[in-house]
Amino acid sequence: MRKKVTVVGAGNVGASVALRLADKELADVVIIDILEGIPQGKALDTLQAGPVMRSDSQVTGTNDYKDTANSDLVVITAGFPRKPGMTRDDLLKKNYDVIKPTTEQVVKHSPNCILIIVTNPLDAMCQAALRMSGFPKHRVIGMAGILDSARFRTFIAQELKVSVENVQAFVMGGHGDTMVPLVRFSQVAGIPLTELLDAATIERIVQRTRDGGAEIVKYLKAGSAFYAPSAAVMEMVEAILKDKKKILPCAAYLEGEYGIQGLYVGVPVKLGENGIEQIIEVKLTADEQKALQKSAGAVKELVDVIKI
Repeated sequence: MRKKVTVVGAGNVGASVALRLADKELADVVIIDILEGIPQGKALDTLQAGPVMRSDSQVTGTNDYKDTANSDLVVITAGFPRKPGMTRDDLLKKNYDVIKPTTEQVVKHSPNCILIIVTNPLDAMCQAALRMSGFPKHRVIGMAGILDSARFRTFIAQELKVSVENVQAFVMGGHGDTMVPLVRFSQVAGIPLTELLDAATIERIVQRTRDGGAEIVKYLKAGSAFYAPSAAVMEMVEAILKDKKKILPCAAYLEGEYGIQGLYVGVPVKLGENGIEQIIEVKLTADEQKALQKSAGAVKELVDVIKI
């Protein structure tokens, strides 16, 4: 029997997530949205790709949370997208008002599920979902680090004209302007990045990674990224449903790790069937630790605003 995954929000991110999960036949998928007809139409369109993609995953669309009952995993993408000139912080109160009732409905119908939060500002929305759900911290996870790391890896591969498969890199910290791309841990086919690129070029790539979401928003003018975010969600879902014990950068609730207390911050974690099964602590330099603390401080400011 296939697992059941609910995707909350039938916008670009949610629909892309549903398509990727169905294409890989990872689970049966339910798409739910407040707009009538939209989740039903996108679900039917996705379902009809099954014969071509050789996937028997069932995909349904609904406006009723009853149809999401007993989901193994719920991905929350619902919320307002960023617009040009809008920071993730601007989204805070609007999307808090979306996350609150959404989480309440999810918990009511799928009390044993694992939650993956995609709605921005990501780290604060994770904290809100944790408080509202009453779930243990290992079952509320934020998608951010995989996306930020993918952007970092993309720009490195482009600069060096090598395969993205050769590039290993990861990003820590909050999902925003204060994220911390860890150059010291970045490698290309095992070769340290610092031996392949000069400091100025690396800094340019780091800054472009920080601005990765804003760059796409600027081009699109109405909306934000969805293909890469949905790929990042898919990797998380696969790691959990297949119990892969995969180490990935995700937003996790820290209780003393890295010197951070009571906040969601992006760190490397082990993902398996129970959600976050371990937070991986790597030894940071003084500068890296300072940057991570600054990033955590930015998350705290948001959390304080919504009093969670």
